Amino acid sequence: MEKTIFHIDVNSAFLSWEAVYRIKHLGGTVDLRDQISAVGGDEAMRHGIILAKSIPAKKFGIHTGESILEAKQKCPELILVPPNYGLYERSSAAFMKILREYTPDVEQYSIDEAFMDMTGTKCLWGEPVTVANMIKDRIHRELGFTVNIGVSSNKLLAKMAGDFKKPDLVHTLYPHEIKDKMWPLPVSELFFVGRATAKKLFSLGIHTIGELANTDPDILRAHMKKHGEVVWGFANGYDFSSVASEAPPQKGYGNSTTIPYDVTDKKDAYIVLLALAETVTARLRKANVKAEVISIGIKDYVFNYMSHQMVLMSATNITKEIHKIACKLFNEAWNGVPIRHLGIHTSRLTDYDFTRQINMFDTEDYEKLEYADLMVDAIRGKYGIDSIKRAVFLGGPIDHMSGGISREKRTVDYSKLKIENS
Repeated sequence: MEKTIFHIDVNSAFLSWEAVYRIKHLGGTVDLRDQISAVGGDEAMRHGIILAKSIPAKKFGIHTGESILEAKQKCPELILVPPNYGLYERSSAAFMKILREYTPDVEQYSIDEAFMDMTGTKCLWGEPVTVANMIKDRIHRELGFTVNIGVSSNKLLAKMAGDFKKPDLVHTLYPHEIKDKMWPLPVSELFFVGRATAKKLFSLGIHTIGELANTDPDILRAHMKKHGEVVWGFANGYDFSSVASEAPPQKGYGNSTTIPYDVTDKKDAYIVLLALAETVTARLRKANVKAEVISIGIKDYVFNYMSHQMVLMSATNITKEIHKIACKLFNEAWNGVPIRHLGIHTSRLTDYDFTRQINMFDTEDYEKLEYADLMVDAIRGKYGIDSIKRAVFLGGPIDHMSGGISREKRTVDYSKLKIENS
């Protein structure tokens, strides 16, 4: 039986979800999707980039990832709305719930896209294109936003099909359609071909996916090693991965944060690292694992990045211990240039009950520290994350639980915003 795979992608997800919420729940009558609009971070908090944009905004050359300043220069009339990740998470959950009504084999690829294995469901739901349109129209009818659905026999081709003309459309890209539908496209549009890879391919005289597909793989391997072989396979439509309805085990936990000001003092950096250690270790403890490798990342004010890591004698998830190690790594790595962004990352995870190796020169009571951390987790779980915090954060500019999606992005006070009506 030939595989049938769907790739479903929400059109301009963050902006669409915001537009639907304003119309359905706040009484708005002007649809942001029809305006020159975008979702953007807070410039004051130094998160000033475009996160999603409308189709009219795209016509002005505005693209995701550029700064708000650049976007405003292209179009001074650009309507900017603040991010609301709490809304996005709820919208994503409702979207995924509908998909799982059609098959149990749903792989959430990101907050706004998923793969569905629809193999063997023809007798239940009908022809693939028919059911894809059924799902697309139901999502629009019940949730108010549009999606694109790509239909094929593997995940790669389904994803490529889903990226064809938008919005609110279903496209097929079966192996026999590759030559006509995929090969004429620019090579930069192929999955797994980023800017650096595209630049290498251009230097080899390869500009379309078809030219890549018909290049001798030995030439690609000579210039790009294993990655050349991978993109050659993708250009020919080869993909043997399956839809993974269960997420693979987490290989590591980390958090990073953009600091509201340039850090020039070690003590300030230590406070930021403590806030990151709080969130990272809480996640480790929630997952009942400990980490053997700790690393820190530093991005300076001109966006140069450096990292440093350490392999521990004993795995840990203790806040104080990971903070101490992070500070040590920071001292070894920092070159004194003002800092914009800091991160802590952990890897090589072990089970929670992994026995600690005894160090006769260590004076810490790790058992006591573990119990203290668990008590703090319990209090925060019952009364909220602000119910208990370290005194060093009182009255300061650093959030005591920093990293990931910051608080100002998790919700929006709509009473302070003007919801447009026609």
